[in-house]
Amino acid sequence: MCGRFSLATDMELLHELFEIEMNEALTPRYNIAPSQPVLSIINSQDGYRAGFLRWGLIPPWSKDEKIGYKMINARSETLDERKSFKKPLQSKRCLILADGFYEWKKEGSVKTPYRFIMKNQRPFAFAGLYEKWQNGSETIFNCTIITTEPNDLTKKVHDRSPVILTKEEQSSWLDRNEQDLKKLKQLLKPYPATEMEMYQVSSFVNSPKNDNKTCIEPVKK
Repeated sequence: MCGRFSLATDMELLHELFEIEMNEALTPRYNIAPSQPVLSIINSQDGYRAGFLRWGLIPPWSKDEKIGYKMINARSETLDERKSFKKPLQSKRCLILADGFYEWKKEGSVKTPYRFIMKNQRPFAFAGLYEKWQNGSETIFNCTIITTEPNDLTKKVHDRSPVILTKEEQSSWLDRNEQDLKKLKQLLKPYPATEMEMYQVSSFVNSPKNDNKTCIEPVKK
């Protein structure tokens, strides 16, 4: 699964890589957790739009927004089989921006956190789905991160990995005219391990209350 990630990249670089404009200031985040706002890109009728979605999918028919805590991830293999994900797969796809993500390696009763980043140190985009949930006057725009099988690097720590899309795949994923679920699912594959690296970080990251540069600093061995 993907349960924690970071985005502390300068907005200027995000604009360069993803061609987005934002009126809101972007606060560096080193330990983004479920239920928190995540910077995302959707393809609206007016073109690409960047903004914040709450992490954790809430199906429109749900009576309780707390279901989002159980739906922070969606398995790529069964997206078109699950009622909660099939419709957004057809028409509500998004990119969720990050510059690193965390996974915990279990060894007995010990869990050791590792951070995964790109070798070129640049931010990247997870494949995601989003929804609009309403309850009376309350409206929550929310999302989930899609996961797939691990690549040769991430499998050293966990048996699942978030789907990371290449630049070309990002355009295909956001294409409003693409309705072929089989073609869309073909995009949801492990990212090349050769373009990524990982390193151990401090257990400081274990608590979502901790959100500063200490979270991303390598453990000195």
